[in-house]
Order: sequence, then structure tokens, then C-alpha cells
Amino acid sequence: MKYWKRYTKQEQNKIIDEALQKNVDFSTDISLGMPASKLDETVFASDAPILKDSPLLRSFVSNPNHIGCHTTGTSEASFSGTHEIEREVLKVLAVDIFKCEGDFDGYMATGGTEANIQAMWVYRNLFKNQYQAKQNEIVIICSEDSHYSMPKGANLLNIDIALIPVDFYSREIKIAELEKIIIQQKKEGKKYFIVVSNMATTMFGSVDNPTVFSDVLLKHNLEFRIHLDGAFGGFVYPINSEKTTVNFSNKYISSITIDAHKMLRSPYGAGIFLCRKGLIKNVLTEEAQYVSGMDLTLSGSRAGVSAIAVWMILFSYGPYGWFEKISVLLMRTQWLCDELDKLDVKYYRHPRMNIVTMHADKISDDLMHKYDLVPETHNGNHKWLKIVIMDHVEVDDLMAFVNDLKKELSNL
Repeated sequence: MKYWKRYTKQEQNKIIDEALQKNVDFSTDISLGMPASKLDETVFASDAPILKDSPLLRSFVSNPNHIGCHTTGTSEASFSGTHEIEREVLKVLAVDIFKCEGDFDGYMATGGTEANIQAMWVYRNLFKNQYQAKQNEIVIICSEDSHYSMPKGANLLNIDIALIPVDFYSREIKIAELEKIIIQQKKEGKKYFIVVSNMATTMFGSVDNPTVFSDVLLKHNLEFRIHLDGAFGGFVYPINSEKTTVNFSNKYISSITIDAHKMLRSPYGAGIFLCRKGLIKNVLTEEAQYVSGMDLTLSGSRAGVSAIAVWMILFSYGPYGWFEKISVLLMRTQWLCDELDKLDVKYYRHPRMNIVTMHADKISDDLMHKYDLVPETHNGNHKWLKIVIMDHVEVDDLMAFVNDLKKELSNL
């Protein structure tokens, strides 16, 4: 690991205080032109005793604005200290977790939805800027299991989207169907393809093979870029899949989404967008002349406290502590799968993910509601029910569910 390490609480406190000291202090500094200030002291007292032992709460009250992208060009100097903390988070993710060997850009977004739309926005504009593509010549392709942010992005960006069928049991992309759809899209005039490959789909935790997409698109001599949606799996799959190439070591993967408010358990919303160097310039908003630096992000002003929270979690665990934590969750997941096997309850589970999605035919609605199992649709016609092994889901909780399931099955 090049950047990811473990810091004590005292070391974290010192680093964050030094960062905040480099930022503007609205209590003491003269800052006349900025439409910003510290949080309203009527509600958020800056001298509350609890702040002494909480660098995160001190950061929250100081209210740093992380507008812009801090991996390229200049940024608002008033918040340069905590901008550096955001850059450290991005380095850990891009280099140590996702194996980026070259330069990269990125920023802390509000969540995976924004980060996915940011990627699609970048590629739509890239195709227009670099290839003079027409709007109707661009299409998004992704599996039918992909997150709803893909059709949302297609709607916002006014570009078409094609969903690729997956096998019901393996949740793998149907390659023949993929090629058939690509040929059809080509016939309809599509020349430029924005590909979204999943690193753990929301419902199943399935992981797409991005090479499946690139092989077919290369075969048909089509221009494409691949975005990896690791919103859920980004803090799980790479940690226990050391030899994987589902990362920046694959030359066809150009950008990645990760969500820190899922597995990392940071406060909402904390997504991350990463891309190879030079791509993000395609979404430069030149009209933002009053902003110091380049406006390259979908969200504009962003809460710097999100970056600080993510930094604290990453550097509290370090790489080995995080590996140990994920290993425990995967062992609990395997325990559940073993119990379901004994009961002959069918399910899908990617072996390196902590999601178990069961066939719904043997599970009553009462059991679904009691344990808050999530169906793939809430219209009452669901075929799957999902369990996600998060930190609060312990073996005792899983055992209670299994015992209730046994009772139901015994009455069938």
C-alpha cells in the first residue's frame, strides 16, 4: 500500500486540526466576499465542550466548502487544508484499492447516483468534443440488474439506454444477447457506447466481467468507454479479490464509482467519483467565472466534512484492519448460505460479496416483513428477497431468521 495506513486517534486529531488551521476561520479572519460562513451559532455552538474531543464535529461546525475538483488546476484557497484531506482519500481509493498506475482525477460526490451520472456526463461530452458525435449517436449500455441511476442519467442527459438481459440464476450478462443488442444499436445509428459494468449490483451483489463488453464492442469496431459502478462493492470486492483486474489495471475501465455511506458507514451522502486523468475536463462549466478554479463537478458546493469523515474511517482501520473486518462479514455470509443449503432454499450469492438474494417462493410475506427482507419490486409480484450482511447483522440475527424459516418450511 502506497497511501493507506493506520493512524491513532491522537494522530488523526493533529492532522485534522492542522488542516482546519489552513482553512479560512470565519470567527477571526476577514472574509468579505464569500457567500459562506461558519454554521449558525444559535444552533451550532462553536464552543460546545463536546467539540474538544471530536475533530469531525469541529470540522462540521467550521463548515468547509469543497466546491470544485481538487486533483486538477487550482481550488478555493480558503479551504486548502481540508481539500488536501480529500485528495488523500482519493489517492487511497484510486491507487491502493483500484490499482491506478497513472494520474487520475476525482472528487467526493453526494452519493453513487451522482457519481454514476457524472461519469455518463463526462463520456457524453467526450464523444461530442473529441468525435463530434451527435446526441442520437450515443447510447448507454448496462445490465438489467444495474442501479436506477443509469436510466435516471439517460433521462437527464437526453441519451438512449439499452439494458442487457442476464441469466436468471447466475446473474451473468448473456453474451449472445449483448452482441445482438449492440448490432441492433449500430443499425439504428449508434456509434458511441457508454458502458456501465457493475461491481456488485444493488439487488444481487453480482459482479459483471467488463471484458465481456469490451470484447464485443472491439469486435464491431465501435468507440466506447467503460464506467465501473462499485457503489456497493467498492469497499468489499477489491479487498478480498487481490488478483482481480476489475479495476484501473484494465485499460478499458476509465472511471469508477464508490459509495462510502454504504459499507464504510460514513454519514450520508458520501459517494466518490474517480476517472483517468484528462477525462473530467469534458464537463468544465466555463461560465463559473467567480469560482476560483474549474467547476468540473455535478454538485458544485460540497460539504468538506464528508471527506473528513471518510478519511477518518479509512485511516482508523488501515488496509489490514479493513481486510479483517470484511473477512468477518464474509464468514457470516457463508454461514447463512450453509444454513440455506441445508434447508434447500435456493439463492444467489457472489462468493466474494456479502449479499444473499433468495428465491422468494418458500418465504412468506410475514417473514419478509418481520426481518425487513428487500424484494426486487414492491408491487407484490417479487421473485427474490435480499439479505445484506452489514455490521449490525450478527450470526444471532441470522440464526433467528433461519429458525423461523425452518418452522415455516416444516408446515408446508
